[in-house]
Amino acid sequence: MEYRNLGRSGLSVSRLCLGTMNFGWMAELADAHRIMDLAHERGINFFDTANVYGFGEHRGRTEEIIGEWFAQGGGRRERTVLATKVYGSMGDWPNEGKLSALHIRRALDASLRRLKTDHVDIYQFHHVDRATPWDEIWQAIELAVQQGKIIYAGSSNFAGWHIAQAQAAAARHGMLGLVSEQSLYNLLARTIELEVIPAAEHYGLGLIPWSPLQGGLLGGVLGKQRAGKRRLDQRVAQQLEKHRPQIEQYEQFAAELGAQPGDVALAWLLHQPAVSAPIIGPRTTEQLEAAIRALAIRLDQPSLSRLDQIFPGHRPAPEDYAW
Repeated sequence: MEYRNLGRSGLSVSRLCLGTMNFGWMAELADAHRIMDLAHERGINFFDTANVYGFGEHRGRTEEIIGEWFAQGGGRRERTVLATKVYGSMGDWPNEGKLSALHIRRALDASLRRLKTDHVDIYQFHHVDRATPWDEIWQAIELAVQQGKIIYAGSSNFAGWHIAQAQAAAARHGMLGLVSEQSLYNLLARTIELEVIPAAEHYGLGLIPWSPLQGGLLGGVLGKQRAGKRRLDQRVAQQLEKHRPQIEQYEQFAAELGAQPGDVALAWLLHQPAVSAPIIGPRTTEQLEAAIRALAIRLDQPSLSRLDQIFPGHRPAPEDYAW
């Protein structure tokens, strides 16, 4: 396994981050525990979750599954860089969602109980809260840091100017601020190259891409269809028809490289300078092993250029759309 510092922080994380969103509904407890054990065996030390995972009436279940795994001991918690998130509604009563100081305090304590740990390594804002002042948010985070309940703060789904706002407010408080940003980023979804990535690089945030295979579209969907191994829901089918010429070229190029399409998509992310660790969300140990293959793929400049031809990206704003 390869490791790198998360942004400008001194925190060392594996180049792949284990996403746990499937735990509890796509992967039951025993399967989830096997996946986490295998992740440690393969050197993955970075796990990502959120308080709302489990969803609906089962919100919080994913954190509980991770907590039950930690409770088995054997250094499981100590060897894990644990990231969870706050923002989503955890109930129907006022102050059970978003980023008020009250909700942050209550949500963090509830996450710690479910996770069976005394601290979270990276506490991430799952979305920007336009109704809560940053001074209030950072005051709540500063208290949590002082209490030893969190170590670092991160963001998710922020715009570039949200990152700038957050860091300016953190500086006023004499705080480290955000150390990471978790965004949708893959060969098909490159909008964050306009402003989010430049902002993250300027402020020293490590980028943690989610959905690296764009819901499976970059995972060899056409080949799997031909082999009768993949049925598409309506949303994915519509996206496939929209991008079919690109996907056809992409799968052919992966074949020329002698690699699986999903491995190439992950490898491309690992070649992007701003990326600390793409999030992989395996439902089985076999899917985890498959994702790890991407670490061995080295894409030369002609290969990277070919991928840019198939999936054109963005230059930083404003040059992308102005002189």
